[in-house]
Amino acid sequence: MLTRTLGRTGLQVSVLGFGCGAVGGLMVRGDPPEQERTVARALELGVTYFDTAPSYGHGESERNLGRVLAALKPDIRIGTKVRLRAEEKGDIAKAAATSLEASLRRLGRDSVDILHLHNAITASGSGETLTPEMVLNDVVPAFDALRHQGKTRFIGITAVGETPCLHKIADSGAFDTAQISYNLLNPTAAGARPRSASVQDYAGLLQRMRAARMGAIGIRILAGGALSGSAERHPIASPPPEPIGSGPDYATDMAQAVRFQPLLAEAGAATLAELAVRFAISEELIATALIGIATSEQFEHAAQAALKGPLPPALLARLQQ
Repeated sequence: MLTRTLGRTGLQVSVLGFGCGAVGGLMVRGDPPEQERTVARALELGVTYFDTAPSYGHGESERNLGRVLAALKPDIRIGTKVRLRAEEKGDIAKAAATSLEASLRRLGRDSVDILHLHNAITASGSGETLTPEMVLNDVVPAFDALRHQGKTRFIGITAVGETPCLHKIADSGAFDTAQISYNLLNPTAAGARPRSASVQDYAGLLQRMRAARMGAIGIRILAGGALSGSAERHPIASPPPEPIGSGPDYATDMAQAVRFQPLLAEAGAATLAELAVRFAISEELIATALIGIATSEQFEHAAQAALKGPLPPALLARLQQ
């Protein structure tokens, strides 16, 4: 599988990354033998980056991933996250250290490759959101301390929240990586114009990240399942999730997704999901794009799409139109 360099980290990662989240559900609610078979197949096909978080199934994702990796013993890169509760803002360093220690126990590892902040970043900093100042003045020192202790190699953010705030964090150069929403319904992180007023305009966030030498990890490449081409959800998948940066609701995302169906033949794609995967990996500033799955069959389809490689430039231009 094609690999790319994850920004200034220097890590070589596969263009398709293995998402262990709750939306697909395999690593949270899946059958243990199915989990091991699917991870083994991912390794066979060259997948090198695995993404998890303590909030995925209240630790079940990390626990299951740790069990599978203990059995398979692969050479891979792992990222996990810290989501701070509102009441933890008073001692972010302690909360981050406690969260990561628990994650490492569940994963059965001494360290992870990347630790991402999982909170949204907003100007108000209300609820569980954080202001850019809190991120730079409190989160960065806390994460850097964990890095100096050898608990994580690199630090990053999940780029959710208000666009000006995300730009400010990227421009600071304080983080090594960011997970960023990028898909057919919302490609604005690469500089495209918003397709509708309801779509969040990330206003070329990827270019700002490149200037800061940050590595980009694509998330929501299937828009939580809206770009799967089917309204049916697997029994272990989550209910339709709230959109991130795309439409006002999941039903709107589904309705927008079908507009791309006429281009499947032109792309040589069998399904809308295949088109969506290849679109995500066509953006060269995204080093790895995460796919969330419920079954080994879903992973196989995504992997085979990634193995076909990026879409041709002429088709990308048609998709933008």
